[in-house]
Amino acid sequence: MIRLCRSLIILSGVLSVLARAHADEPVVAWPPGWQVEAVAQGEAGSGVSRQRAVKNDAQGMPLMVMELTVSRVQPDHQVNLEAVLLEMRKSVQKDFFQGGYQSVCNRIHSATLSRLPALETTCTITQNGRHVLSQTLVAAVDADKAYVFSYAGQAEAYKASQNEIEAARNGLKL
Repeated sequence: MIRLCRSLIILSGVLSVLARAHADEPVVAWPPGWQVEAVAQGEAGSGVSRQRAVKNDAQGMPLMVMELTVSRVQPDHQVNLEAVLLEMRKSVQKDFFQGGYQSVCNRIHSATLSRLPALETTCTITQNGRHVLSQTLVAAVDADKAYVFSYAGQAEAYKASQNEIEAARNGLKL
């Protein structure tokens, strides 16, 4: 269980792939019962903006983690969302492999994030053939900002939390 919790913490570290966030914070309506956690922001001037909430079990152990990262995009820069998501997915798979897990991710496909067109992929993480975790990565770009919304958790909690996740995802004010 401790190893699984560490893996959930590692998942949130993956989201720092995008580097420069806009100072304006998006509004996330976290689901009731989820604990909003303070996350270290980037150095002054780096502009990394991250928001995170965790759903814990009765003993206070994390079952689910949901995080939004916002990054500034230079005015003349074209973000290749598919390449960003591929790198993030590769990082997730590598981190889990080093922890003794196997992962399989679905194809990157079209999705939405709040009002924005996005790309999405979901990874299923197994250990000794048993499904233990799932993680979804969603990336979108709007004008001068790039967004990555990630949620991950223990297999059963992930499945049981889909309505809460969809409500938070669709309710984002970007």
